[in-house]
Amino acid sequence: MNDIHQKVIAIIAHQAMLAPSDVTADSSPADLGIDSMGLVETIFAIEETFDIAVPFNANDPLSSGFDITSVGAIADAVDHLVAQKAA
Repeated sequence: MNDIHQKVIAIIAHQAMLAPSDVTADSSPADLGIDSMGLVETIFAIEETFDIAVPFNANDPLSSGFDITSVGAIADAVDHLVAQKAA
């Protein structure tokens, strides 16, 4: 697990009020008790932490092009956005 994934897990754990060790790559935000408002707050925290713009539409999250189905998918998407920014 790289540094970006660890930071994403820490952000999600904070939002879910859990220890990072309680957050797995297979967990969905819903599994962790994160509702839609919590997900938006999580996205804002990710954007601020990594200085990126996440293509997320809170009104239609499934069509936003940013996979929020699991913690691992979110971390992979953030990793990709950070790499795009660096290129």
